[in-house]
Amino acid sequence: MIRILTFLIVLFPFLSVGQQIPQYSQFTRNQYIINPAAAGSDDYMKIALAGRMQWVGVEGAPNTSYLYFTAPVNKMRLASMKRTFGRVRRNRRSVKPPSMKVFKMNHAFGAQLLIDQYGPFRTLKLAGTYAVHFPINRDYSFSFGANLGLSSRSFISEKAQVLSNLTDLGYSDNTYNAYSSNRSAQYTMDLDAGLYFYGKGLFAGFSVSQLTKDLVKFGNKTTNFDPRMHFYLSAGYKIQVTNRMTLTPALLFKYMKPAPISMELNVQAEFREVFWLGLSYRHKDAVVAMIGANLWEKFSIGYSVDISVSKFNQVSSGGHELVLSLALGKPASSMVKY
Repeated sequence: MIRILTFLIVLFPFLSVGQQIPQYSQFTRNQYIINPAAAGSDDYMKIALAGRMQWVGVEGAPNTSYLYFTAPVNKMRLASMKRTFGRVRRNRRSVKPPSMKVFKMNHAFGAQLLIDQYGPFRTLKLAGTYAVHFPINRDYSFSFGANLGLSSRSFISEKAQVLSNLTDLGYSDNTYNAYSSNRSAQYTMDLDAGLYFYGKGLFAGFSVSQLTKDLVKFGNKTTNFDPRMHFYLSAGYKIQVTNRMTLTPALLFKYMKPAPISMELNVQAEFREVFWLGLSYRHKDAVVAMIGANLWEKFSIGYSVDISVSKFNQVSSGGHELVLSLALGKPASSMVKY
């Protein structure tokens, strides 16, 4: 097992470029986690809980967990009217069930909780989402969405090891001392925004995270965590191969200055709207295999494993990601709507 914490402080400027915001292997089925404009595009209430372990075998490697909820307003109203309708039926009154109007502007809301830790650095983020969807025609829609939230960033000195602590050479690491001297968390306002086009199996989105960087911050103001803007561009298309099988190729581009553009190619095959298999290639980083299933019409589970193709595979056995989802108000026979 390699001890990554020994040099995390020295490499923090580089790690802040590559690991400020977690990466996700199952982005095709969870567009909302990278683009707030995707909230409500599924046309049902969705709750997802996920955990990701990266660089397994490396001490202090990134670990990420998130919980999110999204729902279009019409589905929230539908659920409320169903409860009312149920109470009225028990009172033996006849009420006409609500009918949905899909060809009109719609609104959606969401919320997310993210916990990310890599080495001695920990980030907690809580954000709320609003998205508005505009129908282009009966097959395609366009949406704009934004997250507004609060992030807490902290440095845990007990999890860091530097040469000045491991040796008795009398050398003092000024960077480590600056971070460890102030143990309080730094709170920043986070603003994310995105655009999303979807319909008839097609989806394409563009989003930017951490738009305000650390413009609004309080708490620990002396430590420089240096939050930067991240750009995402994603696209995919679901192809109906047979009556029982669909194939969805997808692309994801990520960029954060001054790091180079990261590209990921993903292909997923779904069978009878129940099981799916997937394969991804993250350029010069990893090959990802994934499998999942829709269970009991409302619940789904997805698992992926990252296999490193870089020199990092000499010290790491890859990564794992597990996503559990609950769909409320989703028609039993409907296909996944991108």
